[in-house]
Amino acid sequence: MARRLFPGAWLRKPHYAQCDKYKTGVIDGSACSSLCAKETLYFGKCLSTKPNNQMYLGVWGNLQGVIKCQMEEAAQLDFGTDPEPRKEIVLFDKPTRGTTVEKFKEMVYGLFKAKLGEQGNLSELVNLILSFADGNKDGRVSLPEAKSAWALLQLEEFLLMVILQDKEHTPKLMGFCGDLYVTERVEYTSLYGISLPWIIELFIPSGFRRSMDQWFTPSWPRKAKIAIGLLEFVEDIFHGPYGNFLMCDTSAKNLGYNDKYDLKMMDMRKIVPEINLKEIIKDRQCESDLDCIYGTDCRTLCDQSKMRCTTEVIQPNLAKACQLLKDYLLRGAPSDIHEELEKQLYLCIALKVTANQMEMEHSLILNNLKTLLWKKISHTNDS
Repeated sequence: MARRLFPGAWLRKPHYAQCDKYKTGVIDGSACSSLCAKETLYFGKCLSTKPNNQMYLGVWGNLQGVIKCQMEEAAQLDFGTDPEPRKEIVLFDKPTRGTTVEKFKEMVYGLFKAKLGEQGNLSELVNLILSFADGNKDGRVSLPEAKSAWALLQLEEFLLMVILQDKEHTPKLMGFCGDLYVTERVEYTSLYGISLPWIIELFIPSGFRRSMDQWFTPSWPRKAKIAIGLLEFVEDIFHGPYGNFLMCDTSAKNLGYNDKYDLKMMDMRKIVPEINLKEIIKDRQCESDLDCIYGTDCRTLCDQSKMRCTTEVIQPNLAKACQLLKDYLLRGAPSDIHEELEKQLYLCIALKVTANQMEMEHSLILNNLKTLLWKKISHTNDS
């Protein structure tokens, strides 16, 4: 078995479950041999606090990475209040024995069509998945490899990572085994703040905690570069070739950055295709707007006449990103741009999806913010 740097009950379940299925021939993937036979994939520090949201720093041979295991129960959107009963999920039950490669391609295409609609070149995306699924690079996808790939495709984050693999702010996928996958290491695993033991966290007032977080940040030019990275990521997922994606948990803990202060997305589980969210939320029963929230900040309105949620998310990604960046950027900002920066951030936060010419305003505000920040740091070593 792969050795563990930090033993723990949470770790044993997904780790042993993957290896049991690998050894019985149910699953396969580019990381399975290293995880279960060669003992060259190591688990390190746990980065998560919930059993169904497991994320660890790891070492794979001479490479550092992040290991993610069983990150989601299913590709089902959770609205937080009185969710419908969830069905028991049987992992690795598809594709079944006898499924041809062509049939598997049809399955993947159908899944993409359901999640993304008829947008972009779905056939090209299918071929990309098959190339990734071929873990041992022998030119064909075996049934165990296909089972692993199908399980991974049920995870919103994995699908988005595949779509955005050539984008700077998406961590690179390194390998997989079943629904466990390994991504490149990100040196700093939160946008700001200091990690404290949970027992201490209980006694710190939330307001003081937010102020304290802002004390533990890089220098302002480096913060500006990280902020530009977040703005660029918002561009990447805004009406791209596979449609619009919505950021539904815009918090500092989901963002990280490397030693060059380039932003990297740490957790993209709550970034979902807009078409997919609309399809599910349209039948959601509601009594108030509070019943129409997905994640922490994708909100629609409750139509009181029908007692159903409307499908249009109120606040665009850019507005939520600016809300997150406001205190981060204004604290320590150079005096000669502080006023203009504050003005642009508040204009950004005020953006609404329903506003006329929203897309034009979106582009204008985003470009103004990037230009303002780049002009100030372009002559420094931190840029």
